[in-house]
Amino acid sequence: MKVLNVAILGQGRSGRNIHGSHILKDERFKVVAVVDPLEERRERALKEYPGCQVYEKYEDLFGRTDIDFVVNSTPSHMHQPIAIDLMRHGFNVLQEKPIAANTAQVKELEQTIKETGCMYAIFLQSRYRSQFAKAREIAASGVLGRLVEVKVYANGYSRRWDWQTVQEYCAGSLYNTGPHPVGQALEFLDYYDGMPQVFCHMDRVNSFGDAEDFVKIILKAPDRPLIDIEISSSDAYSPYAYHIQGSCGTLTVDTKSVRWKYFKPEEAPEQHLIREPLFTEDRLPSYCREQLTWYEEEWVEPYVHDNVFSSDTKRLYDDVYNYLTEGKPFNVTFKQVAQQIAIMEECHRQNPLSRLDK
Repeated sequence: MKVLNVAILGQGRSGRNIHGSHILKDERFKVVAVVDPLEERRERALKEYPGCQVYEKYEDLFGRTDIDFVVNSTPSHMHQPIAIDLMRHGFNVLQEKPIAANTAQVKELEQTIKETGCMYAIFLQSRYRSQFAKAREIAASGVLGRLVEVKVYANGYSRRWDWQTVQEYCAGSLYNTGPHPVGQALEFLDYYDGMPQVFCHMDRVNSFGDAEDFVKIILKAPDRPLIDIEISSSDAYSPYAYHIQGSCGTLTVDTKSVRWKYFKPEEAPEQHLIREPLFTEDRLPSYCREQLTWYEEEWVEPYVHDNVFSSDTKRLYDDVYNYLTEGKPFNVTFKQVAQQIAIMEECHRQNPLSRLDK
């Protein structure tokens, strides 16, 4: 088995708690370098990743030829420029979200990928969630009929005061949390060759910075289901979930299971339009009534790892490994994520919030 050498930029909640934590449990990867501007994090890395070397600046990696890919888990506003610099110096990149702040930065990224030929993988682990895959499978089967609406909610209640509440750092709920629900919703929309109509409302509720922490997005495209995305820090009841309405049934997903209820059109009573008033057998006023045979099913996540998040991460790292060792394509493509950024840019255009840096 080939072991891939990894450098991690950043030892914060993403670099250490997600990427580092996974790599330490995955024998296919080895952390050989860690970059962090904080000395205490570099010292901790020396203890946590045996044999690694530590650096204060990512430029100190330049010249090394033993690194198979670099995990770019720096702060959000640094993602795009650092990724470009790394690829221009010959490094493959596994990029944290968001990949960029706007479409202009996306185009520069795309051009760099083409020019260098380096791997540019996007760490969007929620796209690998088994509940999401199951929901897509059921929707695609046609059992729900024509999809009418897809709701994706990433809600909770929290007050926040760190750098990820400040717009100048490419922060706020849409850039921080948004890539997950938006990315899943766009798979149901499946309109990557065009740009959907976008309506967005943003608000600041519990944020101590200048960025939004409530986002409502409605997306419309021809012959596609209506998409309703909500990202809220002021919802004390609703968890991360999605809900799909179809002409023959409904599907709902929570953090552990997928449930769907549907009828079979071929078993439904035959009906036709009646313009005259409806009556019961006793000639009393009546409402449209029929007896449908409903089917209900449930699928529960068979956790393979510690929890749903580590399972998602494992599946994404499978993609990275298979790409670098066998050339297999990624499940999350650049084109898909580029559409996310275009939508987010439009959302911010519609909701210009006052800024601390102006």
